[in-house]
Amino acid sequence: MKQNTRLTNIFRLLIVFILLTGAQDVAGPVTRESSGKILIYKLEIMDNIAPPVWRITRRSIDDAIKSGADYILIHMNTYGGLVDAADSIRTVILNCPIPVLVFIDNNAASAGALIAIAADSIYMRPGASIGAATVVSQTGEVVPDKYQSYMRSTMRATAEAHGKDTIISGQDTIIRWRRDPRIAEAMVDPSIYIEGIIDTGKVLTFTTDEAIRHGYCEGQANSISEVLAHAGIKDYTIEQYHMSWIDRVIGFLLKPIISGLLIMLIVGGIYFELQTPGIGFPLAAAVVAAVLYFAPLYLEGLAQNWELLIFIGGLILLALEIFVIPGFGVTGVTGIIMIVAGLTLALVDNVVFDFKFSVAFMAVLKSFVIVITSMFLSFILSLYFGKRLLTSQSKTFSELALNTDLEAKEGYVGVDISYKSMVGKTGVADSVLRPSGKVIIEDELYDAKSEFGYINKGDRIKVIRFETGQLYVVKTGEE
Repeated sequence: MKQNTRLTNIFRLLIVFILLTGAQDVAGPVTRESSGKILIYKLEIMDNIAPPVWRITRRSIDDAIKSGADYILIHMNTYGGLVDAADSIRTVILNCPIPVLVFIDNNAASAGALIAIAADSIYMRPGASIGAATVVSQTGEVVPDKYQSYMRSTMRATAEAHGKDTIISGQDTIIRWRRDPRIAEAMVDPSIYIEGIIDTGKVLTFTTDEAIRHGYCEGQANSISEVLAHAGIKDYTIEQYHMSWIDRVIGFLLKPIISGLLIMLIVGGIYFELQTPGIGFPLAAAVVAAVLYFAPLYLEGLAQNWELLIFIGGLILLALEIFVIPGFGVTGVTGIIMIVAGLTLALVDNVVFDFKFSVAFMAVLKSFVIVITSMFLSFILSLYFGKRLLTSQSKTFSELALNTDLEAKEGYVGVDISYKSMVGKTGVADSVLRPSGKVIIEDELYDAKSEFGYINKGDRIKVIRFETGQLYVVKTGEE
């Protein structure tokens, strides 16, 4: 009992610590030098595009605006990632009041290409590439066209957002896009043909020289200083978002695989708590896992109050179904649905609920798959390990569950086993057995039941069997 109390106190302190430290502004300090130099705010995107990258990008751009930066420079090298996270980054870049420059150090593939095209200016290292933005599943297979359609329109709209020039030549009016939307679309759709650029059946990817030639790169550079020189920026100072250890922890917890593992701990903890007496470690583990799951999502604005309430409401309904309401019906099913909904919606950035069905559906579907898969695996593993850990053969965990077999031969019975020794003995009916009554055997009075018909008082009887705590008798001579 004392051990459980100590564990509970430790978990409480952990929860309070996470909430207090997470609620603070954990970004590294950004201070602009009062030297009159141009302030460049640098952001690195060197990982796969996922919620942690979206989180750091949003915080960096917010800090750049607060610090009065003149330019934002994104140093990029990525093979792509999640469409919903990339779309969120794209949106915040397009709406950023500060000019955004991108330096593609090596790769800007798939979701990285979408983010790069959203920037005001693109610079690429020799040998770098940009493009190949076809939407694929986690197994690398091309997803159905309804998802490709959304990505095509998003790439096209992102290119169009940079405007176009109207050129009047004689009596002809020529409209020239700064970044040709058809080229952006061809980075997604292999069926698009653009003369001199891409043939059908191939997804477009530009090298540095090709990107410069077709308006998708402002210049070639080998370093950040060369990028700024190409952009005509001189006498500058560079500042950068510095990740604290709390940032790294939150970023780690936001990874889909970690979210899945935390869901498994929540479900597994609840399952093992129901298998063990009292309240102890399994429930504490489930509570801590729930805090680690929701806290970073809530602090980063992904999980909202109503999503937390849905999850908690589901837990309450499920508890009522298990401990209060007999059977399992509507209350329990509703509780499970609410738990799944709360866990799923908490993973989805609310920016996707902008009435663009495709991206919203994709984001919710991805989160739903993570939640359902994690819950299913947790349930299967709980059953598997439950049979091995919570048994008398397990020296470490056997005391956590009531699993001892109460065998009759060891005296663990719910009735008087002395009745069993009466089988074969004879006696006298002390009352009429219709079919139940009283009999006397060896001067002791017992309850008994007639096996066949009635037995009158005073008739000689014999015990023929003992079953479910009851003696069965017949008249002597009828057996």
